[in-house]
Amino acid sequence: MRAKRCVRTWLGLLLGMTVTVLGALTPSALARANGPGPPSAAGPPAPDATVPSLARFWPVGLRPSVLRGWDPPATPYARGHRGVDLAAAPGAPVRSVAAGRVSFAGRVAGRGAVAVELTGTGTPPLRTTFTPVRATVHQGDEVTAGEVLGTLEPGDARCGTPCLHWGLRRDRTYVNPLSLLPPWLLRRDPSRLLPVTRALP
Repeated sequence: MRAKRCVRTWLGLLLGMTVTVLGALTPSALARANGPGPPSAAGPPAPDATVPSLARFWPVGLRPSVLRGWDPPATPYARGHRGVDLAAAPGAPVRSVAAGRVSFAGRVAGRGAVAVELTGTGTPPLRTTFTPVRATVHQGDEVTAGEVLGTLEPGDARCGTPCLHWGLRRDRTYVNPLSLLPPWLLRRDPSRLLPVTRALP
């Protein structure tokens, strides 16, 4: 009888400790511990309505795969993903998504980086950032939508495969960069040829 009571007590303590530890873990920590889960039914985060969808190009490729999406931190100093990672091959041209002025072109922590302040986006302006990029532009250069800023450097270990990290911020606040893309650029439907409905002259 005493042994049964002892086992019940130990099981109760073990269960209580497990619940306490799991309750203290954040959702992102649980996701890291359990590996990637199935895609959410809700899909990717909705675009930010405060950001004008003025982009005319993806920064790399035509419709690159998003290897890691926007995952804003709960607090300014918490863990999160302050941008998106786009699949691209080393040496791929990196383009400005919209017109603006280069506010930075150089190296940060050993990696090439380019930042562009976007024209007509208020005060302070929206600023896009791209890493790791070997810049072919200089600070102060005016750039147009689609203009090449540099080429993708190899060796960004964060993705596990070559990728471009694309960020967006207004002053110190990070925003989802995919919000800059209009719906027609976000769609991933394959191109289709439509039937000709009338005879050509």
